[in-house]
Amino acid sequence: MQNLKSILYMASGILFGLFLAALIWVVARNPSGEAVVLRPVPTEKPLIVYITGAVPRAGVYALPQGARVQDAISAAGGFLAEAEKSQINLAALLEDGEKLDIPYIEGAIPVVGTPVPEVVTSTTELININTASVAELDTLPGVGPTTAQKIIDYREQNGPFINAEDIINVSGIGPGTYERIKDLITVGP
Repeated sequence: MQNLKSILYMASGILFGLFLAALIWVVARNPSGEAVVLRPVPTEKPLIVYITGAVPRAGVYALPQGARVQDAISAAGGFLAEAEKSQINLAALLEDGEKLDIPYIEGAIPVVGTPVPEVVTSTTELININTASVAELDTLPGVGPTTAQKIIDYREQNGPFINAEDIINVSGIGPGTYERIKDLITVGP
């Protein structure tokens, strides 16, 4: 009987050892298959549009794909009082490289002595909403000087934006504005 107990303990020890060895082998072996490679989300290149004429801030603007004439005019600060609006199709889709010349009402010319609107050139570089100035943020479609200041105030009170979509938390920026600017902004490297 003593002999049978010894054999039983020995068999149990061997089985436990084999189980432990199998477990170590399963855990330590190299994984099979191919590694999953995550690719960045493809972003469309912005449209580059040149806006001149009866707008406060004529210049070159980068707008998201699918932008309309209304978006370009908003980016340039809206219409001047002397603008001939009836000739403009605000719903027309923009094309890359397009020039929009907003006409003046017949006989209306800019007042002599007033500063000519500065040409604001925008490159295809994204605007970092964590470091941009009011002037830089103001070039975004649907973002004027007041909203630009709200963005700066928000990041000073709450710290830097973690991702670009967090800009929706700023008063005055809703989902519609975010859709227009999402391809033009970044939170940094």
